[in-house]
Amino acid sequence: MKKWTFFMLLIAIVLFGSVIGFNLFKQQKIAEYLANRPEPEFPVTAVEVEAVNWVPVIEAIGFIEPNQGVTVANETNGVIDKITFESGTQVEEGQSLVLLDSDVEKANLKSAKARLPAAEAKYKRYQGLYKKGSISKEAYDEAEANFYSLSADLESLKASIDRREIKAPFSGVVGIRNVYLGQYLQAGTDIVRLEDTSVMRLRFTVPQTDISRIRIDQTVDIFVDAYPERPFKGSISAIEPAVSVQSGLIQVQADIPNSDGQLRSGMFARANIILPELENQVVLPQTAITYTLYGDNVYIVSEEDGEQRVKQHVVKVGERSESIAHVLDGVKVGDLVVTTGQVRLSNDAKVRVVESDATTPPAQTPML
Repeated sequence: MKKWTFFMLLIAIVLFGSVIGFNLFKQQKIAEYLANRPEPEFPVTAVEVEAVNWVPVIEAIGFIEPNQGVTVANETNGVIDKITFESGTQVEEGQSLVLLDSDVEKANLKSAKARLPAAEAKYKRYQGLYKKGSISKEAYDEAEANFYSLSADLESLKASIDRREIKAPFSGVVGIRNVYLGQYLQAGTDIVRLEDTSVMRLRFTVPQTDISRIRIDQTVDIFVDAYPERPFKGSISAIEPAVSVQSGLIQVQADIPNSDGQLRSGMFARANIILPELENQVVLPQTAITYTLYGDNVYIVSEEDGEQRVKQHVVKVGERSESIAHVLDGVKVGDLVVTTGQVRLSNDAKVRVVESDATTPPAQTPML
């Protein structure tokens, strides 16, 4: 029994010892491999920083408005007797759009005109008689009042007839009419939308910190979703004199020529207020910049003992435009900055600069 226990202990010691020895041997070989392994070299793409001119902008958003726009409505009740315009056409200022039935008013006007000569003759006759002392002052005053009252009634009837003819208050384009011939209209019924679209306006807001950088007649580029590649040129026409106490923003209005009629009121638009051009500025592709909670940084390639290595540099980024960014500090002209492949990099990592068009956008988006 004792011999059997001794042999079992011996076998267990040999087994555990072999396992421990194998692990020690394995770790030694791994350490030797890592010590003798060549340093990894990461492929990256890079771009050399050049001095360029940069046009800074102030970005804003707003909605397109017409130069003038109104929904034409009637002032009085009545039945439509005539419609003198077609939907979507150009109309001129003062042009008749809709005529309401005015037969009663015209008859009353004709009656008043018939009575006016007699009232005027009586007034002038009484005027002469009063000067001679042949009639009393009361009779003369009554004749005078009747004449002027009838004259005022004529003007009132003419105005009433004019109100039953709805005219265009300004030149512009009418939309789709909302009424029909023979329809009875209550006062204030929307007839048609009229807009002067020769010049459109964009109203937007900018922070009060940018007030010193904007002025009247300053150029503004406007972009709308309907024509994403075309900037519409405009200029600042008005700046609100007061800053909003609640938001700290100031309202600005820009005029946009619209002779081709491509802009429509209500369009959502993005505005870039053009500021003076800056010379010898540093710009980088946005793919070169790593944005983190602790700051923005880039990797700059340098030559060390015939090898290319990278150093991490903190940068200060200004404005961004599409795929490029304006760098204010941290990079200088002539630096070779990594644009792609920086995910696996760290300080002093060995790299190999390669050419790749993987991040170049295709000329035409492929169809799905």
